[in-house]
Amino acid sequence: MDYLFVFLFVCLGVAMVLGGILASYLLAPRNPTTVKQSPYECGEETIGSSSINFNVAYYLFAILFLVFDVEAAFLFPWAVVLRELGIIGLIEVVMFVLVLVVGLVYAWKKGVLEWES
Repeated sequence: MDYLFVFLFVCLGVAMVLGGILASYLLAPRNPTTVKQSPYECGEETIGSSSINFNVAYYLFAILFLVFDVEAAFLFPWAVVLRELGIIGLIEVVMFVLVLVVGLVYAWKKGVLEWES
């Protein structure tokens, strides 16, 4: 009985998403023209190829930022209940931070943090 409300909310969420997709499909106008089918670049005609290669280092740097940002988000609740967790909680968070430090050292050695053009 406890999970009945969770199941109902999941079903309601799925129904709302599918209902929105169905309404969009049924109510959206369909009159494609050559102008509507062309790629939109801020109202300007494209110069050269639209598909260029980006340096992967930007994406790797962003992923590293997200990893350490999430780490900070996990450390706040731990800090709130530190007294209740005792020494076991301290050992667990030290292991957690050590794994992240090993990842940071690995990324540093691989040159992910270097901004070479």
